[in-house]
Amino acid sequence: MTTQQPQQHDTTESESAPESPEQLYDPLPPQEEFWRPPARFGSVPVEQEPLGWDRQRRFERHYPRVNLPTQIIERVHLGKTEPHQPNRLISGDNLHVMRQIPSNSIDLIYIDPPFFSGRQYNVLWGDNNELRSFNDIWEDGMPGYLIWLNARLFEMKRLLKPTGSIYVHCDWHATHYIKVEMDKIFGHENFRNEIVWCYAGPSNTNRWFPRKHDTILFYAATSKTVFNRDAVRVPYSDAFLARRRYTEGSSGIAAGYSEGRDEKTVSESFGEGKIPEDWWTGIQSGGMMSRKERIGYPTQKPEALLERIIKASSNEGDTVLDCFIGGGTTASVAQRLNRKWIAIDQSQVAIAVTQERIKQQAQTRELEEEPHPDFTVERWGVYEIDRLAQMDSDGFIKFVLAAFGATRRNNSDNESSIHGWRNQIPIWVGSPALDSQATHEDVQSFANAIRRTVQYQDANLRDGTMLAWGFSPNARTAADRLRQQENINIDFIRLKQIGIGTPEFREHIAGQSTDRADYSEFLTFVQPPVVEVAWRIHGGKSVTFDAGDSIVVNSNANIINVQWDFDYDGSRFSATSGYSFQRDRNKKPQLRVTHKFERAGKFRVACRVQDSSGGEGTWNGEINVQ
Repeated sequence: MTTQQPQQHDTTESESAPESPEQLYDPLPPQEEFWRPPARFGSVPVEQEPLGWDRQRRFERHYPRVNLPTQIIERVHLGKTEPHQPNRLISGDNLHVMRQIPSNSIDLIYIDPPFFSGRQYNVLWGDNNELRSFNDIWEDGMPGYLIWLNARLFEMKRLLKPTGSIYVHCDWHATHYIKVEMDKIFGHENFRNEIVWCYAGPSNTNRWFPRKHDTILFYAATSKTVFNRDAVRVPYSDAFLARRRYTEGSSGIAAGYSEGRDEKTVSESFGEGKIPEDWWTGIQSGGMMSRKERIGYPTQKPEALLERIIKASSNEGDTVLDCFIGGGTTASVAQRLNRKWIAIDQSQVAIAVTQERIKQQAQTRELEEEPHPDFTVERWGVYEIDRLAQMDSDGFIKFVLAAFGATRRNNSDNESSIHGWRNQIPIWVGSPALDSQATHEDVQSFANAIRRTVQYQDANLRDGTMLAWGFSPNARTAADRLRQQENINIDFIRLKQIGIGTPEFREHIAGQSTDRADYSEFLTFVQPPVVEVAWRIHGGKSVTFDAGDSIVVNSNANIINVQWDFDYDGSRFSATSGYSFQRDRNKKPQLRVTHKFERAGKFRVACRVQDSSGGEGTWNGEINVQ
């Protein structure tokens, strides 16, 4: 099992190019008869459309489209050797990520979105993106929450294949409101079940019955949906089988059975078990799960729950989507059951925890000689500067043009100084090297290329935009001189110089999407923390490690998670079990840990630190345990 560091996301055309609204959205299901009030009631207003719906712009009136590329952080190899499409683990706003996934491409969707139960309960990781999103969710109460969720549910409807299904996990705070909205989006006739997941546990209330169940709303995309009833059968109870053996006559549900049926006959008749009812018991939650399964994530869902859903509503090779991946249960179970998967979360810590969980699961199955397919770790909207700088020139140009909302020049265009176009304005992109600067020669070459374009000759267009990490003084002087001197026989050649990663670059992204300034924050360039680790060796092969001297480089950021690999191989970081998500008594990331090695000798140890802006840095060193 190895990892490599690809330079960019190898997208298909359907992934990278935004589709038209006609391609993206099917109309809402026609349900006029269902929602029409009886005539005897007179004119009673009934809202037939989901909250937040706009007939012209759908949900883009509230959440405008933000088209940004994804950056592949690494491709993790888990043993499968033949060529295959990797699974995808993506950090970013799930609404905008889903809008870039092709329609009718998903077989099963399971989501466990934030419950409408208060901000502090739902803010689990502490990422800046997470905090901003949850502030947005609760700013307008229940209607705001439902509009936020509806925009995402509508994208999920677009993504589902005709044979697909969706399961939405919620609780008593908003279940009934969510069902009304899902009836409008998916069609009331496609509702299948309100599954009640019952669980036990301590309760400190004395004013009402303890609330010990969650609700899972199950909808089909169409009447052709997959449902594998035999894959989820559960045994009949011993009491039921005993009654079947000794039923007298032919009364009740045992009609046709005679008294004294032998155990073999009963076993043949009922041995396959029954399809579970829509109330599920026997699946433990939270702290009641096995210690081996728990990862420390506060709202972690048990694997048995996801296993039942995935087996029931998908087949091997199908694609499962979870865009609130949290602790990674859906991806972990889908991988184990030989399904493809796409997992999304706005939190970089959630992505890191899920990544390590999938790796550890694959390591266990490697011993059973069952290689897993690869998966990529990707980022949308938050990009690591160092990795961008490591791209080849072609990949870097493609990435910057996509972020800037420009298209690549046609292959038939022989003008190499023009890299792309946006609104008929030629674009030039500089070198990926962080210390590179556009020069006087670059400006002059770009200006000459503009003069030779058809747009320049026929449409009298004299604009151009240069994008680079930096611009030398003589480049700025050359651009100023062009503006001042070339207006006698021709108009200005306005070379707008925009630094990649500057506020002006982010404002452009906001400008092409919405007039809400906070959307500019979706495009962020981050640097890794400087990780420093000290250690002290105790007796009995125990060592205490301390990452408290690590430095966060990104402004207004703080450390939100620390992971440890106590058997680092020098190339692939794989967090040691139990050291991927640790918190102290104050729920702060645990910077100091003690680990007991199984034997004496030399070990290479690695520490990975994540900050709240999305930066991630790694340290490794060798220690000699006596």
